[in-house]
Amino acid sequence: MPNHENDMPSERQNHKEGSGNYGSSSIQVLKGLEGVRKRPGMYIGSQGIDGLHHMVYEVVDNSIDEAMAGYCDNVRVILEKNRYVTVEDNGRGIPVGQHPTENKNTLEVALTVLHAGGKFESGAYTVSGGLHGVGVSVVNALSDHLEAIVYRDGGIFKQEYSKGIPQTGVERIGDSTRTGTVIRFTPDYSEGMMEDNEFDFRTLADRMRELAFLNKGIKITIIDERGDEPVEESYHFEGGINSFIELLNENKRVINDKPIYLHGTIENGEKRPADVEISIQYNDRYDEILYGFVNNINTREGGTHVSGFRAGLTRAINEQLKKNAKISKKFEQALEGSDLREGLVAIVSIKMADPQFEGQTKMKLGNQYIMHGVASMLYEKLNDYLDEHPDVASAILEKAVLAAKARIAARDARQRIRKDSEGMGLPGKLADCSEKDPAQCELFIVEGDSAGGSAKQGRNRKTQAILSLWGKMLNVEKSRDEKVMGNEKLQPIIASIGAGLGATFDITKARYHKVIIMADADVDGSHIRTLLLTFFFRYMRPLIEQGYVYFAMPPLYKVTVGKGEKNSFERYVYDDEEYNKFINSDEVKGRKFTVARFKGLGEMDPSELWETTMDPSKRIMTQVHLGDFTTADGVFTRLMGEEVEPRRAFIEENALNVTNLDV
Repeated sequence: MPNHENDMPSERQNHKEGSGNYGSSSIQVLKGLEGVRKRPGMYIGSQGIDGLHHMVYEVVDNSIDEAMAGYCDNVRVILEKNRYVTVEDNGRGIPVGQHPTENKNTLEVALTVLHAGGKFESGAYTVSGGLHGVGVSVVNALSDHLEAIVYRDGGIFKQEYSKGIPQTGVERIGDSTRTGTVIRFTPDYSEGMMEDNEFDFRTLADRMRELAFLNKGIKITIIDERGDEPVEESYHFEGGINSFIELLNENKRVINDKPIYLHGTIENGEKRPADVEISIQYNDRYDEILYGFVNNINTREGGTHVSGFRAGLTRAINEQLKKNAKISKKFEQALEGSDLREGLVAIVSIKMADPQFEGQTKMKLGNQYIMHGVASMLYEKLNDYLDEHPDVASAILEKAVLAAKARIAARDARQRIRKDSEGMGLPGKLADCSEKDPAQCELFIVEGDSAGGSAKQGRNRKTQAILSLWGKMLNVEKSRDEKVMGNEKLQPIIASIGAGLGATFDITKARYHKVIIMADADVDGSHIRTLLLTFFFRYMRPLIEQGYVYFAMPPLYKVTVGKGEKNSFERYVYDDEEYNKFINSDEVKGRKFTVARFKGLGEMDPSELWETTMDPSKRIMTQVHLGDFTTADGVFTRLMGEEVEPRRAFIEENALNVTNLDV
């Protein structure tokens, strides 16, 4: 156990201790911890890698609660070599006095009783991210070992637990003038608990960065000690969500140079007012990035705060259009909400008491008064801002009018596509499967008629459909919606999947639950995969989010060992590393062998393609996962977008790491 006495900064030590009326009586109890170990997924989402990360988030959320209450400005997360994680802060420290109703130390109550937390006491936290109060107690229940160290009341207090059961009492182990809490734990990987996964530094770091953006002034440091050399990243953004917006627009041409920052409160009778922060910046792109947060929780399914934002934005921009005679002459109709989404990058962050979420996932806010409040606040403050900055207003209006004209053109293109599809049905290049249950169906997207022909002959006709592509794919990162919809290379993909496009894409209508990109194992094949992945990310993102997109992995070599001999055999090899390992193995050593290198899928006969790449019992596939959206969006922008300099910089940074360059 490291000595944490000097690890944390002490900027707030002098005024935090004993402040805020936060003591043992602030911890109120709702019974019941027994079910956590029986049904871990109910509390942390899953027992896989996502649940593992969620355990860290729950502990960090307690530190962020202290930050939102004004008592913490420094958090550290340490990934240790022995599969332990340490989360420490310089908040007030969990109370360590006797609990007024539970007849035990309050620290033990907080760590062993479900629904025990200061956030249930109206005077302890104004707002809180861990809304159900189960955080640390659930982490404790699912940890093989957990130790809590509290700096408070002039002392250092410690207690240890195993699988949620106290192993020691709360002991005073020293004196200290600082305050704060240290939680150090290792998950329980025994059978029935957490799956055997390792913490992913990048995933955790992205969440820490997000929390630092949403709580300006706080410093969050994450350290990975598991490698030969420690990796450390620190996040501290005085600009708050404006800094977040600037990151999202990195390497993009922006319409308004500085993000528009709006801040206000929404009253709700006798309850505490909700604090609202909004940041808006437009770029010259065609997609929308809109994040909604409630008490630091990313409400991925939106909710009333997002609906209020859209309503207020549409009303405010249309008000500006009426005032701008020059632009309104170019477009005499009212702008629709979709016209204002093109190139929009925005964040809506709300801190509020008693948020109501639809479902247990905390993904959609349901408080109705928030919708009207956000809409009114945004309309008023954005209009005032644009009146004071007419050049920004004109630039946004010009962008919106272009989008409106494109919308009309896209609508006409959709009507043509619909009319054509009614007459033609599914695309002619599609060899469909006979199975009607999408969960059983696979769509192989194959480049070239030769490979497509082999795939059609070698497939399982019941469950496997083949769509052959030809010619160069469109880079949708540089294209408007109407161009995408009218592209003859993309229309067959859109029609085959059958779930729509962009804002109208409906994952429940997808005709296949596996969309497999099957391209040659060379640079051209990689380019095709990248172009298709860009298309799916920008226009059919739920396919990736639901895990429906895969890369087929065709072999590079066929090695025939002992040809003509009695015990001869063939082996398909999928990369150079595997090839070198195989030809130097005991199976091959001292024997003659021949090697056939596949230059493309078209060189394989149907039986070879089936055996190596399409047979579900033998094939190797890579499933595409979407991790942090911000990072993924930046990669697509940098590598596939209009700007050349970021792409050149990437090539220069990574040129020395390329081991197999096809020129």
